[in-house]
Amino acid sequence: MTDLAEIPARTGILTSVGRIARFTKVMYKPHYLLYGILWVLALEGTAALLTKPDVAWHPGGATAARVGVVAIVLLYLRMVDEQKDLEYDRVHNPDRPLVTGAVSALELRSAMAVIAVVSIGGSLALSVRSAVAITAVLAYGLILWGLERLSETVRTNIMLNLVVTYPVQLLVTAYAVLSAIDTGEAADHGRVAAVAVVFAGAFLQFEFARKTSRIARPGEMYYSNALGAIGSAAASVLCALAAAVCEIAAAKPWEWSGAAAVIGWMPLALTVIPAIGAWRFVRSRDEEYPVVPAVLFILTLYLTLIAQAVAATRR
Repeated sequence: MTDLAEIPARTGILTSVGRIARFTKVMYKPHYLLYGILWVLALEGTAALLTKPDVAWHPGGATAARVGVVAIVLLYLRMVDEQKDLEYDRVHNPDRPLVTGAVSALELRSAMAVIAVVSIGGSLALSVRSAVAITAVLAYGLILWGLERLSETVRTNIMLNLVVTYPVQLLVTAYAVLSAIDTGEAADHGRVAAVAVVFAGAFLQFEFARKTSRIARPGEMYYSNALGAIGSAAASVLCALAAAVCEIAAAKPWEWSGAAAVIGWMPLALTVIPAIGAWRFVRSRDEEYPVVPAVLFILTLYLTLIAQAVAATRR
């Protein structure tokens, strides 16, 4: 017989689960999930191409597990951001779920604990090093939260904030690559270091693009406040170029033939997309930098890297 005291508890849990689900729907859009999937596939494929070019690469069960882990860890980091940016959001983003009370901090922290257990457990099934690497990602997210609470400079100086926060992206990259090495999709070779540069450039071109404005935005975290509108736009394009040049230098498509060679040179051609976005911004009177070209570049680059890995391995 059900204890009547249990009914409110169960109802409360179901309510919290529903609130977390609504938070995820609002703050973790489908394109975030798409980004996570393509990120892992492109990372693994590029690492395989650079370290095991004589072995055909294709996604497998371990790849799917890594995709799942990264997808939920990105949600975990979104939950961390929601809490560490609460004071900023109260002023600049008053419709955010935590600000409006649509979800509580306790509910977010409970969900984060569940995600941590699932992601570490899932990674441990791949390898011990995978579990250690994903634990480092989770821990760094909490460290960032603490740093921003302790230091106003870290919290308000956007360039310093970028230096402090970007390593979490590098840790996710390291997780995917190290895990792929442990499960055999890639090999432990010095060339794999180029992967970090390629994916850093790809992400940072988007990061600069989404926080660039022609008008001054006092108190808001915009790179254009620190670099100027033209400087921030230039930084975005240069990051895209760095990613493409590094990838081509590491992959050496001039040594390939056929479809693999054509695909191999595409990363450089894709830099036209952010360049057009920057040109449009400079020539127009639009206040906000166009984000669509930056999104298009990162997604098409990842798709190209996946296709390249399939076409160029075991040629």
